[in-house]
Amino acid sequence: MSERESSPKQLLHLVFGGELRDLEGIEFKDLNGLDIVGIYPNYAEALVAWRGAAQRTVDNAAMRYFIVHMHRLLEPDGVDAGKART
Repeated sequence: MSERESSPKQLLHLVFGGELRDLEGIEFKDLNGLDIVGIYPNYAEALVAWRGAAQRTVDNAAMRYFIVHMHRLLEPDGVDAGKART
């Protein structure tokens, strides 16, 4: 069995955040100041990173972190396209 067959498929997720201009929207005050937390091989690991980053900035109401499902951008019609989204 090859390594590819034995390991789960990578479903890359990006975790990043920044201070928003307005709490009602998703426009950042300073694009150069975005906090790129990292890229993770699955949603579970990305969620742990997201929670940690959000907790560190809990005192700043304008600071928001997001999880981007990069695998959906890389393969929009991919194998998991018809399955439940996580």
